[in-house]
Parts: sequence; C-alpha cells; structure tokens
Amino acid sequence: MPDIGRRAAGGEQLTANGRFALTARILIVNILPLLIMGGGLFYLDGYRTQLINERFKLARIEAQITAEALAGASRERQNALLVQIGKEQRMRLRMFDADGRLAADSFALADPAFRFNDISDDDWEQRLARWLDRTVDTIVSAEPVQDYIEPEAEDADAWPELARARELGLSQVRLYDWHDGTPVITAAAPVGLQGATLLTVRNAVDITDRVREARSTLGFAMLIVMAASALLSLFLARTIVTPLRQLARAAMRVRQGREREVEVPRLPQRRDEIGLLARAVSDMTGTLRHRIDAVDSFAADVAHEIKNPLASLRSAIESLPRVEDPALRRELIQIATHDVRRIDRLVSEISEASRIDAEMSRATREQIDLADLVQAIIGGREHRAENEGRRITLTTSGPAALVCGVGTRLERLVENLLDNAVSFSPPDAPIDVTISNDRRCVTLDVCDSGPGIPADAREKVFLRFHSVRPDAEDFGNHSGLGLAIGRAIAEAHDGTLTAHARPDGASGACLRLRLPAAA
Repeated sequence: MPDIGRRAAGGEQLTANGRFALTARILIVNILPLLIMGGGLFYLDGYRTQLINERFKLARIEAQITAEALAGASRERQNALLVQIGKEQRMRLRMFDADGRLAADSFALADPAFRFNDISDDDWEQRLARWLDRTVDTIVSAEPVQDYIEPEAEDADAWPELARARELGLSQVRLYDWHDGTPVITAAAPVGLQGATLLTVRNAVDITDRVREARSTLGFAMLIVMAASALLSLFLARTIVTPLRQLARAAMRVRQGREREVEVPRLPQRRDEIGLLARAVSDMTGTLRHRIDAVDSFAADVAHEIKNPLASLRSAIESLPRVEDPALRRELIQIATHDVRRIDRLVSEISEASRIDAEMSRATREQIDLADLVQAIIGGREHRAENEGRRITLTTSGPAALVCGVGTRLERLVENLLDNAVSFSPPDAPIDVTISNDRRCVTLDVCDSGPGIPADAREKVFLRFHSVRPDAEDFGNHSGLGLAIGRAIAEAHDGTLTAHARPDGASGACLRLRLPAAA
C-alpha cells in the first residue's frame, strides 16, 4: 500500500546537488590534459618573451657602456676594445664613422667570437625542435620576426636600428631570427659627439636552449599527465562498463524468463547516475514481477469465479429439455437467467478492473473539489432511487477539499463506497459521509450502519472476489470486485483506502479514503 506523497522509484530523485558526479569525472579526466597542455604552451611563449625582454635590457646596457668606453679612445685602443669585448661577451661589434662608413669590425680585426649554425648539417632532433618551435609560435599567434641576413653594403644605412640611433641619439635594440630558430639581438648606440655609432650583434642561442629545455620538462610532465589520464580513463571506463554489464546480463535473464527470481544489482554504494540507474532497473523489475504475478492471480481468480455460474448455467440448460413440469421449467429458466446476469456483471467488473492502470496512465489529471463531487453523486443516487431508502448525510470541515485526479475514476470510487454502504445498512438506516482537509491530505469517511467488519477481515475485504454478504442477500448481485477496484483507483491517485470501525462506536463499518491535497 503506497504512502501519501510517496517518492519516485527506489526512493531517490535525480537532483542538481552535485551528488551525481559521473559527468564531472568524465569531463575532468578528458579536459585536464588539454588544459595543462594549453597552459604550458602559453607559459612557454611568456617565458621566451620574458627572456628576450631581459636580453634587450642587457644588450642596450652593454651597447651604451661599450660606446662610452670607445668615446675619446684612440683608434688602436678602440680596435683593442672591440676585439676584447667581442670575445668576452661572444658578440660581433661594428663601429661606423660620422659619414656612416664602417670603421672597424671585431670579426675582421680578430677571429670571430661565434659562428652561426649551418642548418644543412642538422640531424632529425634539431629539425624536430625547429618544427616544434614553429608549431608553438603558430598556436600562440606569436608575432613574426624578420630573418637575420648580413647586408651586402657595409654602411650604416643597411641597418634600421643604426639609422634610428643616429637620428634620435639614443640606443636602439632590434630582434632578428636566424635560420636555426635562435634569436639574433642587435643594439645600436651613439659613440661620443662626433656622430660615430656602434652596432653589437649577439646570437642568443641560450634563449632557445632554455625554452627548449623548459618545453622538454613540460613535455615530460605532459607524458605523466597523459599516462595518469589514461589510467583514470580506464578506471572510469571500468566503473561504468562493469555495472552496466551486470545490469545488461540481469535484464537479459529477466527478458528470457530463465530465472524466476533474477536479482538485479542495486549497487547501493554508487551515489552517481549508474547507481540511480541500477536501483531504478531493480525497482522496475520488482514492479514488473509483481504485475505479472498479479495478472496470473487475477486470471486464476477470474477463471474460478466464472466457472461456477457457467457450470450452473450449463446444468440448467442441459436439464431443461428433459423436464416436463412447467413449474420446474420456469425455475430452471430463472436459474439460467440469474447465471447469465451474474456472468454479465462479472465480465463488466473484470473489464473495469483490468482497465484502471491503463486508463490512469493516459488520463490527464485536474483539480477536483471532492466535496462537490460527492454531493453531486449523492443527489444523482437519490434521483435514481439507488439508495433504497437509506438516508445519506454529507458533513465537511476544514478548507475546500481540493485534490488532483481523474474525475471519472474518483466518481467510480465514491459510487463503489456508497454501494457497499447501502448493501450492508438496514432499510431506513443512516449512512454518514464526512470530508475533512488538514492541508496535507483530504480524508473521506463513508460509515454504514451494518454489522461491521471484524478486525482480522479488514484487509481481506479489498481482495478480488472476496465478499462477506448478509445471509439473506442474493450473492449474484455482487461480484466482490467493488472495493478492490476502489483501492486500485485510490493507489493510482497516490492515496489509500482502508477499513475501520465507526469512530462513534456505533455498529457498522467505516471505509476511509485519503488523497493528497492539491496545492
């Protein structure tokens, strides 16, 4: 018997309180490596930019200090300084006179302090490193850098940074790119007041090496993250696939009907969507098994109840041709007619009982005032003289008795309760109907003045084809399905229908219907 306000199957509802974390786990496992990789790429670009900016500052300072050291020195001293500083700092220094002609070159005065790499001799690792450099630049949309090419003309106009340094009288820094992917940083600074300028060229190989080293470290970290992600993905797949396979095998056994009591795993330890699915499938299987059992029991009861009047009808019809006595023939015809009416009533009630679940699943519920419905039913019964002289009184208390339900089904339920009360009440005995509403549920009590129902039989009266009628009453007038149909309708409305003694202590029975109150 369902409780009023019962919850969904399994007593659980899917809520947005974060308890079902399967989706979050899938997203974390798959997105985390991508986030780390994307963050690592931007980190490398920012790291390289920071190194280049620091080297810009250093190149400008070196150019200014060297220019101040060269200013006022003799030609021989200037040449010696160019060679010495070039070797110590691994730079190429050029000095131009006031007319922009090349006056001195550290690479011409002594052996070169460094040499650019020839990419034609690079192995596959260096080519792969350059390809990765270009890939990272493309992903982070790095600004393109002009390739470093030694100008053919040996004058200051071939270098834009020299021209700006001569024009503004300030040191200038410029970034180039060598073919092997290493940056080339030039710095131009004015030397003294005679218009001479100094140009320094440095191949900052260490910047590229440090960036590639950081990228290797990041790549190693990425491999670890990817391995962890793969393991987590396998674990996640196992936590999903294994219970789903268990549910699939159980569902197949249920479908094939090979095992009567198939135990569908409920997975109580799972608090995610898989656990919710497992418990829903388990509850659905239990409900399906219960309904199959109910159909089997119902079919057996129907066969048993119809068999008796059919046997009586068959006996009367078979005996009728052999009977000559007119009085006995009339009696046999009356028996046959009575059995036909009884079978017709049984078929009608059985059809009604079998349609309740299907009709309730398709019907649209609406708000109904139960007091108005009961009042209309009582008036209609009095007009049709269906109360057989019994007086029915209706008493209401509390707010309006509003419920959500199907009007035709609730009308049939109330009719069955009143039919039952009329059949058990003596002639001219009152039938009391009371309706109350405590804002949580609406209660309808139908109390008759009959002999009452023993305490041990108050549940049995709701069984199909179970009927304890007065001795003088014709058994064929009742199928024993009225209260069973009433309880089925009540439960379909999330309510209850129970039997009690009269609350005032008088002789009789009280059938109590409780339905959830409408908001």
